Amino acid sequence: HSITCDFQTGESEESSPLHPPKLTKQVSNSQSPGSARPEKRTKPVITNGLDPGDLHMGDLELLHQFVTQTCYTTSNKADSHELWRITVPKEGINHNFLMRGILAVAALHLSHLYPDRAVEYQHIADSHQDRALGSFQAAMTDMNESNCHAFFALSSLIVVYKFASPRTPGSLAFTYDSEDSTNWLAMIRGVNSILQPSWPWVENGPLRGLLQPGVFDTSDTRLPKPADHQLRQLAELCEAATGGDEAVEAYKAAVKALRRCFAKIFTRSSVECEVGTAFTWPVEVPDKFIELLHSRSPEALVILAHYCVVLHHLDRYWWIEGWAVHVMDSICSELTESWREWIQWPSSVIARNERCLTWRPLSPNMLPTQTPGSMSTISGI
Repeated sequence: HSITCDFQTGESEESSPLHPPKLTKQVSNSQSPGSARPEKRTKPVITNGLDPGDLHMGDLELLHQFVTQTCYTTSNKADSHELWRITVPKEGINHNFLMRGILAVAALHLSHLYPDRAVEYQHIADSHQDRALGSFQAAMTDMNESNCHAFFALSSLIVVYKFASPRTPGSLAFTYDSEDSTNWLAMIRGVNSILQPSWPWVENGPLRGLLQPGVFDTSDTRLPKPADHQLRQLAELCEAATGGDEAVEAYKAAVKALRRCFAKIFTRSSVECEVGTAFTWPVEVPDKFIELLHSRSPEALVILAHYCVVLHHLDRYWWIEGWAVHVMDSICSELTESWREWIQWPSSVIARNERCLTWRPLSPNMLPTQTPGSMSTISGI
């Protein structure tokens, strides 16, 4: 059931989506208010204060869930909470695919909050998401200054939805496997490239507060020594990798992107979005690296295992909770005993529930000096 223009009946608080207008009975001009003979109607227009032909209470429940709870769980960035609570739903009123995406994520959140109704809410979420993606793909050929903001918001919600969905046993999350229900990366990477021409509009639009223009600024590349040591070892592993020059370059690029991601999380300010920063790595890695993950290349799996440290850093978000352990277990089942030695450090970080990328003052001898890197793109969550 789609959300129609019923939410556009007025601008005052009393007629907002959260405060529906008060319904009053119309009095006929030919009949006094105290008359004992009510006006005859052949068909009731109002039932229990609602017109069942216009409103779907299940969808309103989901919208209420999103604007009162779910909107605060997409990131740690306080400035973005109001945008997700007010501006994004407002965009959704004019763009069906975005509203469907909002309702889908809200339904998944409810399935997480109420396990006894998880199956019911999961079914509702899948229905909304399928229709959101269908409309999204159909409208993508006509992206313009008016609808690009809705495309941008939904691209972020797709990430949340895919992580919040039930996990496929043995899935690695970052593959092109058409049978893997967690293949969100291929979709997001594709959407990200399609959205690139619209960035000037988004940067000056109502959702500009969700952007992080400096998210790839790596002028400060400090890392704790354990993390720095592990990334140096990964770089050495890449240099000695087999599979041809293209594969070697893909591994090296993935490790360099991982270093930037580690450093940005470790040195970020309190007002920067840790979720958006964490998802720079999946967007940055080359297509060749994703192909190598798909073929279960040991080197690619080892690099992905180290990215699990980032996922573990985000474990307090309901939609990411448990993903680091899930992906790490899947990697362990793919690697032989000799290759498992390469993932001892990320495995131990997760097992001990460490937040090794959480910033804290360190003495100079604990911080290695790195060469700054650079990249110019934008993360949306």
